[in-house]
Amino acid sequence: MKLDDLLKQEAAGQSAMSYANAQERYAQLGVDTEDAIQRAVATPVSAHCWQADDVVGLEVHEGATDSGGLAATGNYPGRARTGDEIRADFETAAGMIPGTLRFNLHAMYAETGGKSVDRDELQPEHFATWIDWCEDRGWGMDFNPTCFAHPKAADGLTLAHPRKSIRDFWVRHCIACREIGGAVAKRLGPCVVNIWVPDGQKDATADLIGSRRLLLKSLDSVLEKRVPKVVDTVESKLFGIGVEDSTVGSHEFYLLYAASRGCGLCFDMGHYHPTENIADKVSAALLFLKPLLIHASRGVRWDSDHVTRFNDDLRAVADAVIRSGMTQHVYWATDFFDASINRVAAWVIGLRSVRKALLWALLEPHASAVEAERAGDGTAKLALAELRAELPFAAVWQELCRRADVPTGLAWLDEVRRYEQQVLIARD
Repeated sequence: MKLDDLLKQEAAGQSAMSYANAQERYAQLGVDTEDAIQRAVATPVSAHCWQADDVVGLEVHEGATDSGGLAATGNYPGRARTGDEIRADFETAAGMIPGTLRFNLHAMYAETGGKSVDRDELQPEHFATWIDWCEDRGWGMDFNPTCFAHPKAADGLTLAHPRKSIRDFWVRHCIACREIGGAVAKRLGPCVVNIWVPDGQKDATADLIGSRRLLLKSLDSVLEKRVPKVVDTVESKLFGIGVEDSTVGSHEFYLLYAASRGCGLCFDMGHYHPTENIADKVSAALLFLKPLLIHASRGVRWDSDHVTRFNDDLRAVADAVIRSGMTQHVYWATDFFDASINRVAAWVIGLRSVRKALLWALLEPHASAVEAERAGDGTAKLALAELRAELPFAAVWQELCRRADVPTGLAWLDEVRRYEQQVLIARD
């Protein structure tokens, strides 16, 4: 069977699913599908801009740069080259993604009118077009310092650099980014400003605690002044290209930093060991610090950022957040970059997967499982866990998409293909 025929057949089959029957089946287990749909759609998910252009940015400056361990592999046609192209690409993707959206911007996407503006001199005016664009579409906006791909990051060290002049540059950059976040917040509501730095050593680190002292001091300088409506978070990483021996900003460092300084903590799903799932960390961390930022990503083999999928890891994290009863303290965002596939499709797949995982967690017969556990009935609890795979989840997901007026099944793929042929191919 040809692929196009298969897609049409699949779409027809999906449309025939009965939401009414699914609603009744879930209700028998005490689950309100209407409430689940409403909550899943209302949960904001922040889409990262850097998927559109392979983390290249829009800066105008000279000098060798360093990726800081970032690498978007592949040469699929259609990479966005301007802010207008990024915005057009995401608007196309957004038409296929159900639910409340935000947009997540890195400082390297400043639009300076062709002028060279270094990162410690960035101002809200350099992001005015982005802010206006988000406001026009009713989207919130989040922001990130860009502590990589810059001559002053060429040593693989920024906020933990042994040279004070370089540390101070990055401190000024992060402070500027928090001020930009404040300007965003005045227009669009609370803005999450997430700090990640690539700092580390390639081999045989001699004074790791010394580097961590420097990072601690720099972060304290960055966060010294409170910026209204800015939600500050810090993000760890396991390791990266060129920093295989040690990472200054490890999970333990930032967990303790956030808990002691009263800022938020980011869990990036691609920044941990391949056998390590952050779901268990979520319920532990929420008891001691808030807020949490989830970067929905996917590690493969090693510390990396692959397109998010509706897999066991993502479902487990969504389960942990929903079960906690503290969803108001958790922010969701995506973070991946793949240049081997259609970049618009990567957004669609990744963001739909996050929304799907939220719905999956909200449809869990959790109350029954908790009741069985408290009664000491492990048999019933395990049986309920297995039952989830038999429930008509797909019918509820299709209903969510229908109400959000976005394509169901694989119908969105045809729209991506049309956009590729009409717009993306012409860029190359």
